[in-house]
Amino acid sequence: MWTASVLTLFPDMFPGPLGQSLAGDALGRGLWALEPYDIRRHGLGRHRAVDDTPAGGGAGMVIRADVLAAAIDEVSPEGDPRPRLLMSPRGRPLTQDRVRELASGPGAVLICGRFEGVDERVIAGRVLQEVSIGDYVLSGGELAALVLMDACVRLLPGVMGKDASGTEESFEGGLLEYPHYTRPREWEGRPIPEILLSGDHGRIARWRREEAERITRERRPDLLAPKTGA
Repeated sequence: MWTASVLTLFPDMFPGPLGQSLAGDALGRGLWALEPYDIRRHGLGRHRAVDDTPAGGGAGMVIRADVLAAAIDEVSPEGDPRPRLLMSPRGRPLTQDRVRELASGPGAVLICGRFEGVDERVIAGRVLQEVSIGDYVLSGGELAALVLMDACVRLLPGVMGKDASGTEESFEGGLLEYPHYTRPREWEGRPIPEILLSGDHGRIARWRREEAERITRERRPDLLAPKTGA
């Protein structure tokens, strides 16, 4: 079973929206598992402290390496095949290719930072892979973890109604998705394109491809740029 373990200071934030709709139904049917874990269980002293002031000075607080490492070791002991992902704005951008890779594996261990971040030594010492969902900063990693899990869970076998649903979407094949239409046939003077009502599946497929390419050129030309590097 695909299993996500989430290390967080706010375990009550889970499952959150993942308890609804497709993900929630799949969770109830046992198609995947979610294990929230409170980092504060390994906090220090009477107040279960998990953070301290940054070395070298500066604003904010930093999650301690010893506290976070103890939580990781309990949730993901040696031999756990799941990747350890630290949700971080400086991480590798999350892409659909990466989502497919994660969804095809045994699950993931997601670490949600807070405050100014986590001690760099635990990132190296526990081989954490930093993952970003966008070029902006959130209050913590919990919302990013929910995004990553939702993207993965919907690709698990049996979650979506039709097998084709996961292959005809934005970013599949490197393009944004083509436009969709449904009844009524005309709305506020705007008709459904006649080609979609023609019944000619070959022409419809070509139209959808051309529309996907047009929208991608207009909105995300970077997706069409030649890939560089190894």
